[in-house]
Amino acid sequence: MNSMIRGGTRWKRFAVVMVPSVAATAAIGVALSQGALAASFSVSGQSFKVHVDKLDADGMIQYGAIDAEKNGTPHPVSVSAFNSADLTNMCQSVVTHVPVLGDVTLVLKAGGGGKPAHADKIYIDVAQLKADAEFTDINIGVAAGSSSKGPGMKGGKEQSDPNGFAQEASHATLTDVDQTAWATSAGTFKLNGLNMSLKKGSGKGIECY
Repeated sequence: MNSMIRGGTRWKRFAVVMVPSVAATAAIGVALSQGALAASFSVSGQSFKVHVDKLDADGMIQYGAIDAEKNGTPHPVSVSAFNSADLTNMCQSVVTHVPVLGDVTLVLKAGGGGKPAHADKIYIDVAQLKADAEFTDINIGVAAGSSSKGPGMKGGKEQSDPNGFAQEASHATLTDVDQTAWATSAGTFKLNGLNMSLKKGSGKGIECY
């Protein structure tokens, strides 16, 4: 821990995975017609990138788990769960290889113009993250299943240990976030100012980062 700031703990370029990702390719139709995802959804089997200028979240728990692709390939992830989160200037990009055309990148943007996107009971299975982070009232080394600050463990088919190492915090603020995730789910995800585009190709300048 490098410093204490207004009751929280700050790590520059914090290497632990923490930030929610956004929407799902399978839920694009709902998002476009309603401007929000008002039901649970999930994305898995393919990694995707997310950039967020700022995340303000209440009630956090973070613990380790294993995700598996449809072919059974396992991926160790850090599950970050929040009771509620506001996300400013959010971008998600998913690359799909299309025969003949090559790589095609789906880009979703939301939460700009002073109206952050908002999520409740959100879980993110993340493989890599860079961000500036500040946590308030943080506990490190609690058992994942006994955390009281966040929404609890995901359950269901999740491969995780309720007695395993976890950390929790009453509040988390992250800025300039770049992350790669394998899955996300949320009870409610409101995507203010949703904009979707398809771009041929992949990499820097096409994906979110």
